[in-house]
Amino acid sequence: MRRWLGVTFSAALVAGVLSGCGTPPGTDGDLTDDWRPVAEARQFVPQAGECHVIAEATAYLTSHQPVDCAKPHLVETFHIGTFTGEIAARPIPPRVGSAAMRVAFADCDARAKTFVGGEWRGARLSVQVAPASPPGWAGGSRWYRCDLFEVPAMNDGYDGTANRSGSLRGVLKVPNPLAYGCGEEDGWGRMRAVACSKPHRFEYAGIWTAPDGRYDDATKDEDAIHAKCRTVIARYAKVPVDGLLRYRTGTTYRFPSEEAWARGDRGVRCWFWSGGRKLTRSIAGGGARALPVN
Repeated sequence: MRRWLGVTFSAALVAGVLSGCGTPPGTDGDLTDDWRPVAEARQFVPQAGECHVIAEATAYLTSHQPVDCAKPHLVETFHIGTFTGEIAARPIPPRVGSAAMRVAFADCDARAKTFVGGEWRGARLSVQVAPASPPGWAGGSRWYRCDLFEVPAMNDGYDGTANRSGSLRGVLKVPNPLAYGCGEEDGWGRMRAVACSKPHRFEYAGIWTAPDGRYDDATKDEDAIHAKCRTVIARYAKVPVDGLLRYRTGTTYRFPSEEAWARGDRGVRCWFWSGGRKLTRSIAGGGARALPVN
């Protein structure tokens, strides 16, 4: 009984005090209607046009350190895509190098050609896909990042990133040192670019696309790889694909690195090889005069 009386008395006392003080000037007496609403939580999403000093296909917020593309960097993000369907329904993001990621790679591949203005495999360039991080995926993110980067050497088995300044947008729309052309091997068997007007024995002719499968299986049948490259060279030089083709041209090729293969790159780069004689002009469109039967 006392407790009930005490509470009633206290409540009455508080009410009396408040009514005596009145409403402070500039207020309406409602202490809650002027609070700002809590902002809606937004997922982190990278932006196309950002460049990065971290080359790995990582998309953690803690490693997101974009820089101006005019400054030194290792990779350039040129598109942001979105996973859909069964892949988007997964509880965790697809692993880099998995079959599921090759769906995204195909999208980045096509967009990269448009971005640079040509077939990026015909230059010292490579493409990778970075999915949202596991925490971001758990929070609802379903984006993937399409990255492009410069490769410092044109030799197979090497997939490093070159430090560069400047965007790669439209880089193949005009002649550029990144694009493959004529070449010569140094004393270590490494291909080095030379002007086609200078003595050389090699010239880049194009690519053919290897089927999906294990990397070791794809690279073991060298005769079949050379045969496909002869066809590529024939189209490039404009000579018939017939029984005489093997007597017109030698071949060498550059397979994607094992890392690039895991990312989804299936493009085999084919090079004309003179067999020993040195040329001082391109074989492009030269026909039988450029590639006589030997």
